[in-house]
Amino acid sequence: MSDPRRSIPSVDVLLEQEPFASLLSAYPRARVVEGLRSVIADVRERVSAGTDVVGIEQPELYAREVEVQLAQKDEPSLRAVINATGVVLHTNLGRAPLPAVAREAMARAARSYSNLEFDLEEGKRGSRYDHCVSLLCDLTGADDALVVNNNAAALVLALNTMARGRGVAVSRGELVEIGGGFRIPDILERSGATLVEVGSTNRTRVADFEEACADGSVAAILKVHRSNFRITGFTEEAPLQELAAVARAHGMPLLHDLGSGLMLAAESLSLPEEPRAAESLANGADVVAVSGDKLLGGPQAGLLLGGADAIARMRVNPLCRALRVDKVTLAGLEATLQLYRDPERARAEIPTLRMLSATERELKVRATSLAERLEDAGVSSALVEGKGAVGGGTYPGVELAGWALSLDHPDGAEAFAARLRLGDPPVIARIADGQVLLDPRTVHSEEEDALLRRIIDAWTGASTP
Repeated sequence: MSDPRRSIPSVDVLLEQEPFASLLSAYPRARVVEGLRSVIADVRERVSAGTDVVGIEQPELYAREVEVQLAQKDEPSLRAVINATGVVLHTNLGRAPLPAVAREAMARAARSYSNLEFDLEEGKRGSRYDHCVSLLCDLTGADDALVVNNNAAALVLALNTMARGRGVAVSRGELVEIGGGFRIPDILERSGATLVEVGSTNRTRVADFEEACADGSVAAILKVHRSNFRITGFTEEAPLQELAAVARAHGMPLLHDLGSGLMLAAESLSLPEEPRAAESLANGADVVAVSGDKLLGGPQAGLLLGGADAIARMRVNPLCRALRVDKVTLAGLEATLQLYRDPERARAEIPTLRMLSATERELKVRATSLAERLEDAGVSSALVEGKGAVGGGTYPGVELAGWALSLDHPDGAEAFAARLRLGDPPVIARIADGQVLLDPRTVHSEEEDALLRRIIDAWTGASTP
């Protein structure tokens, strides 16, 4: 009996066949050869394992598999997805989607030269750190501002500048983990400062900070906003104004790691009260650090706001260069901040704020429309009360009331959610009580047609992974 592996054509023979002509015109020859060798090796392995490979001598078999392999390798790893989870600042999905003006500004900066570090009036070298400063100062009341690449970087730079080699007093109730396994004590250590724990987990008084600062070993006080969890019950914390008084009395700076970056009044978004940078600065914080891609709704960035002397010291710290922000981010951030000059426009045009502001009535209308269109396509769904979330490590425990679509597929929720996830574009849903839930809060209106197509395909099995 002949060995079926002898029926496998050689690389040279296959490349001369008609099915490979289009591949060789679309891809470099070296890539086609590499892919073909991989496919032949796979076929050989399957035959050796006893599998009957249909069409083993036909070049079409190999051409199809090579084409699939090459297409998969050309697929970008970072892809746009439809977020139907109802979590507005979904960290795993890239947090804040950007407003149109920010996307346009970033595209302009990316495709052309710019005055990133060039003074147009003087005709000489400028500084990238000049961009966005006046906007940030106008919006927050800060004397000066500095933009780096994320909020953790901002905190490291501030601590390294203000307290390297010395102590930083932090309440034990604020030694938080910010995500990804990174904790405030770890960040503080990497900055070169020494952690001085103050008070207890649930109760820290101003007197505890007074005591910690008494011996001269402490160079700064750090207050961390507990944005991703809450402590309730028998609690006490030192007010920011009183901490500022302690810091001034001991001639040291008060740093406030605020994180969330909310610029508008929380009540205007129907959210509970949340501290803002302008309030922190007004209450005596010397430096405030916030994120650009959370409640601010812009690109990832770390914003340092505060007194002119403190910001100037951070700007000349050599570490600042390692943490510097790029031109595309600056362009997007500036465009986003410009929207805040008109709060109504900001709420209308910044997707994060628009999603947070969506009313139950608006969401019910959208969910009903989607359900009706699905029904017309033969897909049954039910309207259920939605429980969205702010996300991004902000507003823990706060549920955003709304409406969602519930789909009960015969194959089960996990299989249906996987088909949604693995199609093009990927749709990310939630699973609750054995049902797949799709929340329109986080679905852009222009994505609705694509969402419906993907639901219908996944329902019928057309997108089976």
